[in-house]
Amino acid sequence: MTPAPSSPDDPVFAERYRAMSSRDARFDGQFITGVHSTGIYCRPSCPAVTPKPGNVSFYLTAAAAHEAGLRACKRCLPDAVPGSPAWNIRDDLAARAMRLIGDGTVEREGVPGLANRLGYTPRHLTRVLVAEVGAGPLALARAHRAQTARVLLMSTDLPVADIAFAAGFGSVRQFNDTIAAVYERTPSALRAAARVRAGSRDRDTGTGTGTGTGTGTGTRISLLLPARAPFDGTGLLGFLGVRAIDGVERSTSAGYERTLRLPHGWATLQLAVAGTLEAPAVACTARLSSLADLSPLVSRVRRLCDLDADAHAIDRALADDPALAGSVHGTPGIRVPGSLDPEETLFRALLGQQVSVAAARTALGRLSAALGEPVPGVTATAPDTDTDTATPQLLFPTAARIAEHGREVLRGPAARIDTIIRVAAALAAGDLVLDVGETRDDLQARLTALPGIGPWTAGYVAMRVLGSPDILLTSDLALRQGADRLGLPATARDLAAHGSVWAPWRSYAGMHLWRAAGAPRPAGPAVHGENGSGRLR
Repeated sequence: MTPAPSSPDDPVFAERYRAMSSRDARFDGQFITGVHSTGIYCRPSCPAVTPKPGNVSFYLTAAAAHEAGLRACKRCLPDAVPGSPAWNIRDDLAARAMRLIGDGTVEREGVPGLANRLGYTPRHLTRVLVAEVGAGPLALARAHRAQTARVLLMSTDLPVADIAFAAGFGSVRQFNDTIAAVYERTPSALRAAARVRAGSRDRDTGTGTGTGTGTGTGTRISLLLPARAPFDGTGLLGFLGVRAIDGVERSTSAGYERTLRLPHGWATLQLAVAGTLEAPAVACTARLSSLADLSPLVSRVRRLCDLDADAHAIDRALADDPALAGSVHGTPGIRVPGSLDPEETLFRALLGQQVSVAAARTALGRLSAALGEPVPGVTATAPDTDTDTATPQLLFPTAARIAEHGREVLRGPAARIDTIIRVAAALAAGDLVLDVGETRDDLQARLTALPGIGPWTAGYVAMRVLGSPDILLTSDLALRQGADRLGLPATARDLAAHGSVWAPWRSYAGMHLWRAAGAPRPAGPAVHGENGSGRLR
């Protein structure tokens, strides 16, 4: 995919110009409108007067608009929208790089580190990104830092110097220059403008304040993360809640809470459905041991909740199948839950094989209680009346801890324990790497190459970790039960054949089938030898 042509005669330009002229919010985040007569770029739904076609160019990223010398619109805040769904749909080099840049890889490892993670030279990576999205990795990371800084300026009372370094800038001067270039305001003016409009709540930044910067207590940040409508947020948080591990997570009447590791330290997280039907969002309150982790936290929460999915396109495609139409209309905007921690997701899949939901949660809770690390400043409290569980206070065990002490804690078939220990040792040694920069084929191939891991487990992990939209786990028992209830083929072979019409959204179709089955969690196939993908009841 190349940057959209700027010729009014081009059909892509004409389509996007019509979307912009109608101020259709469904296209926010999918492309950016650059208006050369004013020198600004806007989201497609910006309420400003529609510019003439000859004054307009369309870009795929804010960074490309910056490279063209444009600045962000002060009225519509074009970076305060859901991101492009293309980076999950696509599995090519540009999409993988965009996922890693969003996770803060350039800030942590530089462009050489990003290129090394992807298996290419920095020069080749830059050439591909410029051709595909209109900007190189440095420009893309710079735009990402500017957006993170804007969120901190508008949602916290933290000192400007702290925000500069938390957003990943190398100096306060670099921070000031970037904010001025992108937003045509000083950091203090951007913050003052946010306070003036605080009564109406910016959709992206919310009203939280940064507090408690001392060691041990962390910094509290509250954000409102926009989703692309429609959005089945209640169903998504329910999916996470029924799988909550005692001590690490819990489901409450308000939403979902958990602890997690981030690149620079620990964090605690609370998520709740917010916004309106037309403008849905997830309210995110986090406590971070390091503010440098704000950007990867936001990126990972967005992926966990699948906030950037093009729900209209997915629902429209799936509803074309009469067997799925009723489920789609009853649950519009269904999402495929992602992953905050790829290694944890793999261990959860392995420990959940061949056992009930309750048994899996018990095993994971026992493992976390024995090998997990306590979060500084958090103590176990009495269970809430609506949850029967205490405040999450443990971090899920690291692969190294599981590799070293897992046999002392794990229970169940010896073959499954051997697989878990083998996987933990590979992760701890760096022989197995799981991250959002992988291709689906590479990730699944590496997993199935390990004894004890079969296609179901590899597919499930790829769907959750990479957000792959087109995986249909036809060997899954509950998924086939749901298919049968909807009048669809109930055998793996026939369901796979029928499901080909759902491409490229078969992962979302699978969520509808699991929902139809009424099962609390997906069920794996029957075990055939040591394939590591046993039935989940």
